[in-house]
Amino acid sequence: MDEKANCVAGSNCLICGTVMPLLNKVWVDATQNHFRNSQLEFLKGVRSLIDFQINRLAPQETKGTRVSVE
Repeated sequence: MDEKANCVAGSNCLICGTVMPLLNKVWVDATQNHFRNSQLEFLKGVRSLIDFQINRLAPQETKGTRVSVE
């Protein structure tokens, strides 16, 4: 979680000088897992919206015709 290499201001930057060191102290593997799971659940939600729209817009296929037998 070290973004300092990408920052031009270095330690003078609020993010690099304050926020990132704080996050590095409190950010544990469990936190990473929670955020990763959150991303996965968000993407699954988007996928369900897309699937719903595809099913709504796709023409309904008939599976056959009903024939009465005497």
